[in-house]
Amino acid sequence: MAKIPAAAVAAGGLVGGYGVARWTKKRPLGGAALAAAGSVAAYEWNRRAGARAAAGLTVAYVAAFAGSHPLAKKIGAWPAVFTVAGGVAAASWAVTRRGA
Repeated sequence: MAKIPAAAVAAGGLVGGYGVARWTKKRPLGGAALAAAGSVAAYEWNRRAGARAAAGLTVAYVAAFAGSHPLAKKIGAWPAVFTVAGGVAAASWAVTRRGA
């Protein structure tokens, strides 16, 4: 069974979390999707790159979520979400790629 890269899980969590919150109009559901994907990504980051890397990438994931809000006021909601998701995916790939 092929594994989904942690970079894709993290980016998908940011995009999916926003999408769920927006389309259901229930922010807690979006938060649950965001947290679930973040947990899966953090597990994989820890497994592939260690606890310090996982902690740093988890902080980046949460900061991306928080940072998307003020960024959305400047460039729009979806562009902001895609921008931060891309940033987290790139950071994840850069940190975990040696173990591939």
